[in-house]
Amino acid sequence: MGDKGGKTDMERVGLFQEMTYVTIGDKYKPAGHGIFNEPAGKGKQMLPGGSKEKSAKQDGYFAEKYGRVMEGEAYSDPVKLRRRHRMAEAKKNLSKAFLPTNGNKAMNGLGTFFGTLGGNVPAFSPVSKGKGSSKNPLKNVLTNPGKKGTGYGYISVTLGKYPNCMPDPYDNDKQMFRKEITQHKSQMKAGAFHLNMHPTDYFDHNPYRTDKPLPPVRKSAGDVTKKDGLPPFKPSNPGKLLAGMKAGTFDPYPSHSADAYGIKYRRPVHVVNKTGRTFMPSQGPKSTPCNSIVNQNVVRSVNITNYRSVTVL
Repeated sequence: MGDKGGKTDMERVGLFQEMTYVTIGDKYKPAGHGIFNEPAGKGKQMLPGGSKEKSAKQDGYFAEKYGRVMEGEAYSDPVKLRRRHRMAEAKKNLSKAFLPTNGNKAMNGLGTFFGTLGGNVPAFSPVSKGKGSSKNPLKNVLTNPGKKGTGYGYISVTLGKYPNCMPDPYDNDKQMFRKEITQHKSQMKAGAFHLNMHPTDYFDHNPYRTDKPLPPVRKSAGDVTKKDGLPPFKPSNPGKLLAGMKAGTFDPYPSHSADAYGIKYRRPVHVVNKTGRTFMPSQGPKSTPCNSIVNQNVVRSVNITNYRSVTVL
């Protein structure tokens, strides 16, 4: 393919050179008869010890000898320690030990004072007392009996004094209002307050404003006799729109020169390099070959099968 202008096999694969083979000259080994990792089964193997179980001996621990926490410590009697603690606490008391009060006493029967706080009460004694000097009590308060009658339309029947009749004019409110107005005006020194300036439209007076009518405009003799012979003014035509005839441009459209139809550039038919081969452009970035997922799964299953057969053997 390289001689005919195509790509070579090495360029299609994407490698710069053909890789060498490692297994050249090796003896043929049929599938399933090889030994996987043969040096691993030779020589002395590493045999780890099994897990130890706890027992009364020291075999279930990492240390060879059991170390006591209080080894070499003197014997201490806990009873003596408690007694010493009580004696030390008793020295902190300022007086005798606190004794609570006696409990409540229960009564042994009705009519007795045993178990009470105050004891026997002499006032309740059955012994009779001698009579002292007796005083005659005073008379009770005497009030005037209530008057008979309903009270409606009768004078001096109620507890309070009968109210007096006072005059009430009909237009008393109007008279009071007039009296207040008269008193208010009598206290005023002058009349109502009025401003000296009249409100206007502007802050300052406009000197150019006048309400008088303007005089008629006077015309000179020359203006009356003069006749204007010029035509009336007319605006220019609006801008023309651009169209196929190019009528809206300021300058005339340039005429196109006649040019015969022909091929301006002719591509060479056969281009060769110095060696006489057809020119080929430089190759782009090359990619390495990759196996498909199906091929990887097949190779993996074959390797697993070989490993299992080796372990069985």
